[in-house]
Amino acid sequence: MSFTVAIVGRPNVGKSTLFNRLVGKKLALVDDTPGVTRDRRPGDAKLVDLRFTIIDTAGLEEAGPETLQGRMRAQTEMAIDEADLTLFVVDAKFGLTPVDQTLAEMLRRRGRPVVLVANKSEARGSDAGFYDAYTLGLGEPVPISAEHGQGMIDLRDAIVEAIGEERAFPEEEDVAETDVLLPEDGDLEGEEDEAEPEYDETKPLRVAIVGRPNAGKSTLINRFLGEDRLLTGPEAGITRDSISVEWDWRGRTIKMFDTAGMRKKARVQEKLEKLSVADALRAIRFAETVVIVFDATIPFEKQDLQIVDLCLREGRAAVLAFNKWDLVDDPQALLTELREKTERLLPQARGIRAVPMSGQTGYGLEKLMQNIIDTDKVWNKRISTAKLNRWLDAVTTQHPPPAVSGRRLKLKYMTQVKARPPAFMISCTRPDALPESYVRYLTNGLRADFDMPGVPIRIHFKAGENPFEGRKRRR
Repeated sequence: MSFTVAIVGRPNVGKSTLFNRLVGKKLALVDDTPGVTRDRRPGDAKLVDLRFTIIDTAGLEEAGPETLQGRMRAQTEMAIDEADLTLFVVDAKFGLTPVDQTLAEMLRRRGRPVVLVANKSEARGSDAGFYDAYTLGLGEPVPISAEHGQGMIDLRDAIVEAIGEERAFPEEEDVAETDVLLPEDGDLEGEEDEAEPEYDETKPLRVAIVGRPNAGKSTLINRFLGEDRLLTGPEAGITRDSISVEWDWRGRTIKMFDTAGMRKKARVQEKLEKLSVADALRAIRFAETVVIVFDATIPFEKQDLQIVDLCLREGRAAVLAFNKWDLVDDPQALLTELREKTERLLPQARGIRAVPMSGQTGYGLEKLMQNIIDTDKVWNKRISTAKLNRWLDAVTTQHPPPAVSGRRLKLKYMTQVKARPPAFMISCTRPDALPESYVRYLTNGLRADFDMPGVPIRIHFKAGENPFEGRKRRR
């Protein structure tokens, strides 16, 4: 991108609505409640012929540095310092407030280019608020409606004038239509191929960090990045949006998603929390590997198990991270207990990788990243059809399928139909009659014999075609 733009303003002036308008997607949560946005969220913006990076920020408020609002303000100020241009959004419908005057003074002191944006200018009675914006001393305000898309051409012209045409339109810039990494068609369809492709160590990896509120997810990501990129604190439920950050680990690009804490469904009553949980679920579906963060001081709550089960049902590769290990009094005894509980309480993910770590001190982070890579390798694994059929012949000889209603079941042929997660198809007689216990036997055998611990394995059964079906019986 050619330049970076930060959107700032007091709470509830429409910053996130403008952000969604510019990126062309509903990435940021929007609600009538003031202060929905807390972390700064970057995105790739498109405004007519302009392409730039846009940063959504929390509403600026007057508060002490130790409070949640004060920490949110610090995050916004960092975004202003990183950006080449600031869009200062005011509410033309409501009019100016003393907070707007304070923010305008702060932006003037920084000496960076500023575009004053008067949002909600389509509303009745907004003219007075629009003309009041001139008193801020930041130049002519641009009247827009972020919700309805009005005034976008004027906003484009104001940005070009503020940033300069050379910066706005660099001569050599190859702008891609999208940089969202989608699964390749071959990964989804999984055509039969005897060759087992090698794992691509250079391909960017998408990782979602999920867990209960206050488990230490944002602290963990900050420790990976080596900076206070995400808002953290002792309060539960600070994170609301699913924020993505990028960094390199041993030369490989990692795109990591911080998500809102997920409580029990019965306790989620407020609309805003429902939106946050829905955003977290989208992050899980978009990710390749999911790290479920447990609080090591109170591990294996019922909600923890439900989150793991959700990730596995979505087909994601999962890794358990037992955070706050620095607060454990007897690490060795707890580690033995956690291993036993993992095997007993998560039989559907036998062999799932679990790492004790501390986001506060950095203990175990290298081991956690290595386990993420190893799990992703298993998730992408492909097995040749020849090997699968030799294995199927061996396991059915050792333990034949049971007879149902006096008739034997026969498993004829097996192939892998897709990876991510590994999925297999077995041609057999009477697939509907195959007992669930025998399906588990085959699944556990695949895990053990082909070294696929901890990832969801799916086996589909298909009846072979009957060449005599549909023919009339001859007398």
